[in-house]
Amino acid sequence: MKSGPLHFDRRKFAIGTAGPISGVGRLFGQRTAPDLLDTYRGADLTGNNSGGPFRPNWESLKSYRCPDWFRDAKFGLWAHWSPQCVPEQGDWYARGMYIQGSHQYDYHVKTYGHPSEFGYKDICHIWRAEDWDPEELIRLYAKTGAKYFVALANHHGNFDCWNSKHHAWNSVNVGPKRDIVGTWEKVARAHGLRFGVTYHGTPGRVWREFMPVRYGSDETGTKKGVPYDGRVTKADGRGKWWEGMDPEDFNGLPHDKNAPCPEFVENFMLRVQDIIDQYNPDLLYFDDNCDWSFDAGAPSGRELNVWLGMPELTPPIMAYYYNANMRRNSGKLEAVFNIKNVPPAVESTVVRDFEMSRAGSLQADPWQTDACIGGWHYSRAIYDNHRYRTPEAIVQLLVDVVSKNGNLLLNIPLPGGGRPDDQELAFLDGFGSWMAVNGEAIYATRPWKIFGEGPTMHGGEAAYGALPAYVSGDIRFVTKGDTLYAIALAWPAGGKLLIKSLASNSPYYPGQIGRVGLLGSNENLEWSRTSEGVTISLPFVPPGHYAWSFRIDSSRT
Repeated sequence: MKSGPLHFDRRKFAIGTAGPISGVGRLFGQRTAPDLLDTYRGADLTGNNSGGPFRPNWESLKSYRCPDWFRDAKFGLWAHWSPQCVPEQGDWYARGMYIQGSHQYDYHVKTYGHPSEFGYKDICHIWRAEDWDPEELIRLYAKTGAKYFVALANHHGNFDCWNSKHHAWNSVNVGPKRDIVGTWEKVARAHGLRFGVTYHGTPGRVWREFMPVRYGSDETGTKKGVPYDGRVTKADGRGKWWEGMDPEDFNGLPHDKNAPCPEFVENFMLRVQDIIDQYNPDLLYFDDNCDWSFDAGAPSGRELNVWLGMPELTPPIMAYYYNANMRRNSGKLEAVFNIKNVPPAVESTVVRDFEMSRAGSLQADPWQTDACIGGWHYSRAIYDNHRYRTPEAIVQLLVDVVSKNGNLLLNIPLPGGGRPDDQELAFLDGFGSWMAVNGEAIYATRPWKIFGEGPTMHGGEAAYGALPAYVSGDIRFVTKGDTLYAIALAWPAGGKLLIKSLASNSPYYPGQIGRVGLLGSNENLEWSRTSEGVTISLPFVPPGHYAWSFRIDSSRT
């Protein structure tokens, strides 16, 4: 292969590093805790250095069982918050700002200057989190009904939002000068919430998708051919705010998107271990796949065409995480590992995550939908144009997900300053009001024999597709002990609700019904059961504005 600024000579690279670990200290910082790397490499073919009952292979990991705390929680809130929120121009800013012609590039040049002079490292520098009050926010999130809170550890831009031992470009050294993840963790647990971390800086995302655009230049205009700041060196920092820091640790050495990255992979493993060791997360989420997938997307007019996935890295991370969690919980496994695109044969080893989508049927194993009311990173345009998703739409999503044995993790995107805007606060108030009345039909429930009935049994399974428009007769079911909850996703027409799955000859409910009630209403509901179903006479005025929970007790209750 031809050697050059965007190409590795693979033979020279292999000889120069003299093994897979020797370059890690040079480029990404010294290694002080080898455990996860040792698990990754394997002391021997049995993985006997994993420090607990789990070994870094799928057969061992199949003994995993999802903990009850997660199955009971059902709903978590997420702060998908990083320096990319500072410009308020939406997600993937750390990539789009380097792509001439994109709206993020145009905004960046107009607001901050050309990316040859003011790059993403400088966006990280001006992130101050000046309005961030984690105590106030966690109290608000708990009041809204969240049972777990999740913080973003890093994004594809390669900036760590914690006191990272293996990456100098972090929020303690640069920008806020605070341990964002560590602060979230202390406050969340002080308020009784389980705590999770999402990790987006995986090798495929960072090395292949985000770093290469930083080495380019404009193709037209007065700055044509002027290299972006991805090519600056440590020596270039003399007299600047980043003097003494090495931008190659942040941007990587200039490389083609398909170049090998063994140094980055091992640094990635050290940083993952650091997150686990420092913060003991109850939930650990990776924004990548458990198998290989080809990303052919073209956001901002620049093709990706790279392979994503970390199938060879996932088992050692899982084994290390599960074993570490058990050691800290007196032998009890309380860990939840989220990842996407999991091969069916090993789905039970993780809690599969569905990004902006959902399962189309009742799942045997617990799973999670992650969704957002706006953009993943804060977008001023969404606020200005009043395009946040409504509490009604997200309540309906939650109910559908829970009926299929899932949880909902919901992102409320924070501006760079760290305080939600007024529309987001209104959303949290509306959603929290529904949860205060209907939480009984959500928390600690389990799926019924079927997840629902009605005209709208599908919709939302495709990632980033439109949310379904539910109509009269759309009902979702969950259970808790002998109690069945039937949640109507739209207020029935004609003052009557017919639940066909509860017909007198239904195989789903052969027992006798003792009582039917409506959460939020004190009225004694009249109802009857025939071979067509259970017909409930409804109050004249609905209690609440959306998604009504009917409690159905058996005659034994």
